[in-house]
Order: sequence, then C-alpha cells, then structure tokens
Amino acid sequence: QVQLVEFGGGSVQAGGSLRLSCAASGSITSPKVMGWDRQAPGKHSELGSLIAGDGATDYAESVKGRFTVSKDNAKNTVYLQMNSLQPEDRAVYYCNIKLILELRNYWGQGTQVNVSS
Repeated sequence: QVQLVEFGGGSVQAGGSLRLSCAASGSITSPKVMGWDRQAPGKHSELGSLIAGDGATDYAESVKGRFTVSKDNAKNTVYLQMNSLQPEDRAVYYCNIKLILELRNYWGQGTQVNVSS
C-alpha cells in the first residue's frame, strides 16, 4: 500500500504562482511514474504533469510552459511549480503514483487551487 499526502494548495490572483508538493510513503517500488492530475468543477479529470524515474517529463498542452514538475527521489516527493496561473487552472489537484511492475495506481486526497481574475 502507498500513501500520498499533498501540500501547498491555496488561492492566488491570475498571474500568480503556487508550488504543490506530494510526499509518498509505504511500499514504493521502482520503476514508477509520479505526477499530478486535476479536476475542475463540472469537468472530467485531466492528466496534467508526469515525471518518470529517469527524470523525463510530460505535460498537458494546457499547462506546458507554465507548470514544472520535479522530484526528490531521496524523499519520495514530487513537486509542481505553477506559474502564470489563470482562472481556468482552478481545480482540485491530485498527486498520483504509478508503480509500473505492480500495475498499481495511487492518488492523494487532493488539494484545492483557486485562481481569481
């Protein structure tokens, strides 16, 4: 079992920045992929940002150039630096870890990000 705890949500004005962090604990095996999904009110969940064990990253088109995902392997922590936030970025952000060999996915409890215009 894996537990994920997110930190760093909050409220900002458009153009502002926030940094989210997510600490993973439990039976974490490699290889793995960590990242962030988000779900806006009334919309389906959107895959936002991923980072693989080798550091390779991938982003949804909607956040490319504004969001940066990074990780600290020693701490089993993944971060999401969000810059130039816009009202459409308002959502609950969920940390996710995918354990490749075990074919298992885990999600955190979510953290709310609000962006006012």
